[in-house]
Amino acid sequence: MRNMWKAVDGLKPALLMLSVQIAFASVNVMYKVAINHGMSVRVLTAYRLIFASAFTIPLALLLERNNTPKLTWRVLFMSFFCGLFGGSLFQNLYFEGLALISATFASAVYNLIPAVTFILAVCCGLEKLNLGKAAGKAKVLGTIIGVGGAMMLTFMKGIEINIWTFHIHLLRHNAANSQQHGSKVLGIFCGIASCFSFALWLIIQAKMSKEYPKHHSSTALMSTMGAIQATVFALCIDRDWSQWRLHCNVRLLTAVYSGVVASGIMVIVISWCVRMRGPLYASVFNPLMLVLVAIAGSLMLDENLYLGSVIGAVLIVVGLYLVLWGKGKEVKKMNQLVPSDQVAQQSTAVEIVVDHASSSFKTEQQHDEQPADDSQIKAKDDQKTLVST
Repeated sequence: MRNMWKAVDGLKPALLMLSVQIAFASVNVMYKVAINHGMSVRVLTAYRLIFASAFTIPLALLLERNNTPKLTWRVLFMSFFCGLFGGSLFQNLYFEGLALISATFASAVYNLIPAVTFILAVCCGLEKLNLGKAAGKAKVLGTIIGVGGAMMLTFMKGIEINIWTFHIHLLRHNAANSQQHGSKVLGIFCGIASCFSFALWLIIQAKMSKEYPKHHSSTALMSTMGAIQATVFALCIDRDWSQWRLHCNVRLLTAVYSGVVASGIMVIVISWCVRMRGPLYASVFNPLMLVLVAIAGSLMLDENLYLGSVIGAVLIVVGLYLVLWGKGKEVKKMNQLVPSDQVAQQSTAVEIVVDHASSSFKTEQQHDEQPADDSQIKAKDDQKTLVST
């Protein structure tokens, strides 16, 4: 009996990460249905960030009220841009693309974020190519494969794949037809632009995490800034007040679920899994959302699967794993480079983990001094930070 409970406890991180991907896949489907029923993407994004802020602020006050770092103007300035690139702008671009193209395509493009982040980090001098090493070659090759898969996903169809003998029709018939004649090019542009926006957030968040290393408080700041920005933007564009009415229907369900569950509870789950198994372990589950969305889209959203789309999605996933493998090798090597006892030095390892509508960033500082006792180890663990949207 004890061995059985031990086995179940060992599977807990995997089961929790599976629930995270199911939650994020559900957000894609619910957004698609809510938009199909006439709700504005901008209003829905504003409500999502409002509910996320309302959930994370009390959580931060409860868990970090005694050891919250000093809130400076510089931190507020960085949280404004974090809320912009990781919250309001990113979600408006991503879900605008979701409204114009299929949910499967939008989920596949989302997996390009590590590759786009790597490109921007190289341009900003935060990353080095290191083509002479296996890790550097893996990151470059993974980026090329991922971009190639996105191109194939965009321009190649091939044979249509039918995996269901029946369908559950959640979309209205007229909207499903209009999607076929909609601006697919604009949807693709919004999807790719959302990747660049999110990658910029990851780079800015790297700096903010060093100055404000409390992930509950920084997440609350980011959600609040994003909520203010998204609300102002939606009020300027959508003057129809009927769009802002939330009745007991799919609109209210989508806003509350995406804000509280996806941007709130799932953040805590990811934080726990990253602390138990590490960020790379959590990132391995990211492509599972693409599979879940593809299955749900073909079953419930009248989306067609083509051979070219499947091959392109597989290439994007392969590129994602190559980039993550290369990054993991570099971090592992950095952790092994322990300074000598004569000179106390400090090394910093940065790892980026991307999830749908939620991304995790972790910064760990390693201090090599005399051997640490239990209290020092606990204090070191408390320095690990994770921010998600």
